[in-house]
Amino acid sequence: MSATQATDATEPLAGLIGDVTMQNLIAIGGLIGAVIIALVVHHFVYGVALKSSGKKRDGLIFRILRKTRTVTRLALIVLAVEITLPFISMPERWTELVGQVITLLLIGLCGLLANQLVNVLTDARMSRYDINAEDNLEARRVATRMKVLRQMSTMLILLVTVGAMLMTFPSVRAIGLSLFASAGVAGIVIGFAAQPVLSNLLAGIQIALTQPIRIGDAVIMENEWGWIEEITATYVVVKIWDWRRLVIPLTQVIQKPFQNWTRETASIIGSVVWYLDYTAPVNEMRVKLKEFLDESELWDGDVQVLQVIDTTEETMQLRALMSAKNSPVAWDLRCEIREKMIRWLQENHASALPRRRGQLQIDQSEIEITSGEDPTGSEAGMSDQIKHPEPDDPVDTSHHDDPSAPTR
Repeated sequence: MSATQATDATEPLAGLIGDVTMQNLIAIGGLIGAVIIALVVHHFVYGVALKSSGKKRDGLIFRILRKTRTVTRLALIVLAVEITLPFISMPERWTELVGQVITLLLIGLCGLLANQLVNVLTDARMSRYDINAEDNLEARRVATRMKVLRQMSTMLILLVTVGAMLMTFPSVRAIGLSLFASAGVAGIVIGFAAQPVLSNLLAGIQIALTQPIRIGDAVIMENEWGWIEEITATYVVVKIWDWRRLVIPLTQVIQKPFQNWTRETASIIGSVVWYLDYTAPVNEMRVKLKEFLDESELWDGDVQVLQVIDTTEETMQLRALMSAKNSPVAWDLRCEIREKMIRWLQENHASALPRRRGQLQIDQSEIEITSGEDPTGSEAGMSDQIKHPEPDDPVDTSHHDDPSAPTR
């Protein structure tokens, strides 16, 4: 950077410093005094308001006062400065700069105050319900609607606040007017560019109103079983049973089918299947199922059924149905009943467990069964059936080297 450019850059600051006079110092003192008065007034007013709201700390008025205390303090300070400025003589440069800063601060604080009020109102609404209760369907419905609407409101307030702050600059205002003048082409370009964002926002509004899913619902999405942990303005977080997190865009939730196990109520029916031999005592198993369920603390006492639902060449398929207050408890109940029934079958009816059968068939027409007697009627023994040499038969002695062998 050259020396000339550096000098040009520091000219505004030098001009501001050069304009500082005794009158300007008095103006600064007046602004500081106005700020101090605003702080005192805010402290007094809030003290009286908190006392008048009573000792009930979960009341709506107390929540609003506690949540908006810092924002209102800053807003009152800026407002005091804004009221004091016309009575203070300042250089024109200072007046423009301070006026622009105050305008931006007021717009930003108004947006922040509006967002704080939305948060207080939604929190107050959700605090009336216990989402940790066993029958928490209504609580989850309200929590889902309030959280989604709060996020939508926050995004809307942010857009309006930023837009209002930008419109205070003349150059940005000129750009905005030119965009309105060419709204056809600009609208098409902006629409294509913002299509993913707008589609997710519309999907969020649809979920908040129709509620196909709610906070805490047990669902199966993308072949994964878990619970709806969070619903934001653009995506859904599913807490899978092994504590992984599945993040799904809102548009996918609206467009693709999924299973919601707790759409109407948190209670759910679980099933257990056994593959057993045809000798399995089905009636005794029904009695034992009722006994096992009565002993279990996980069963809600509503549904208990045992049926033969299918058969194959070697086994029959038995299915037991049982109900529980929610899906995690139903999973534990299914595992418990499955283990107990298998143990009972092993100890009392081991033959009922699956086994493979084979059949061996022998054609008796091809087998001749004989006894120790001669079928011809002869009662001779085995030695009698062996041919012995006759006395008159010649004996071959050519192979005998023993000189004592008999000769004729």
